[in-house]
Amino acid sequence: MSDSYKKPVLKSLYFNQEVDKIPSLKGKTIAITGTTSGTGYVAAKVVAKKGATTILINRKSERSKKTYELLTKKYPQTDILNVECDLQSFSSVRSAAKIILKELKSGLDVLCNNAGVMALKDQATADGFDIQMQINHLSHFLLTKELMPILKKAAAKNHEARIINHSSIARFGVKKLEAKYFEKRGGDLGGNGSNMLLSSFIPQGRWTRYSQTKLANAAFTACLHEKLQNSNHNIKALVAHPGLAVTDLQNTTVKDGGMGAWMTSQFMKSGQSKEDGALGIIKCMTDSNANSGEFYGPGKGKMDGKGPAIMFKLENFYDNRESKDLLWEKSCEAIEEKFKIE
Repeated sequence: MSDSYKKPVLKSLYFNQEVDKIPSLKGKTIAITGTTSGTGYVAAKVVAKKGATTILINRKSERSKKTYELLTKKYPQTDILNVECDLQSFSSVRSAAKIILKELKSGLDVLCNNAGVMALKDQATADGFDIQMQINHLSHFLLTKELMPILKKAAAKNHEARIINHSSIARFGVKKLEAKYFEKRGGDLGGNGSNMLLSSFIPQGRWTRYSQTKLANAAFTACLHEKLQNSNHNIKALVAHPGLAVTDLQNTTVKDGGMGAWMTSQFMKSGQSKEDGALGIIKCMTDSNANSGEFYGPGKGKMDGKGPAIMFKLENFYDNRESKDLLWEKSCEAIEEKFKIE
């Protein structure tokens, strides 16, 4: 069934004109997770082209090696660093952070927590957490904590730094965050069963877990925004969503049994290119008018799957005391460390 999925070819409608507006980023240092394909690869190409020192943070693979080689060949005047990091492992995240801290003594201007997986089986990482929650949120929470010293350094030197998280329309898939998804219950969080209405096309357990992670990305941004504003460090926290962007996420999900191939092929025809889908995180990273506590993407509603990346404010269903406290407390509990922003 996975072999029958055909990725639609969609024309980029907004990408080139938006990228043309971006000024030189020479002198900036930008780190992005998940740059081997999709929106992360597009974003890495853009910031490298504009001259920013670009840090590629990926799991070791042939794809990560090829990405590094392609970008260094295409942009020989840009400093590009490839850092190995497996987001399924807290130990790997800590090791990657040590390398980055050592290499970037002068500071980090932007950390873009982009990497993600979608609708995978109910399985645990070696650390015991749901694979989607650890990759999509918990490891990014830890990475942000570890890199905060060099974000502060850049903010002090250059008058601002930024942390970007990547959410999704799937944040609307659940009503609120639940503590159990942040706990060592990987493999026991809903299984791989199917939604009765859509049979095998959309297994409910997979998508509930995915929605929890995407809601966590948005709530993490709300937490950071509040804490950073109170700390006066000139670090902005922003979040984006790509709409219904055609990337390798769909391929992986189909192969893992998370979506039917035919349904996915038909569904994605109504989406947008990965280039247009990347504009949300690109604007968060590069737009001089972007402010902390803003959300960028092709609209703010459940059905806003394509269109130009616009700005809207953080939404009340996760930007509230209960959600923010749960997110921060359970995330600190998961990484077994306190994360204080002072």
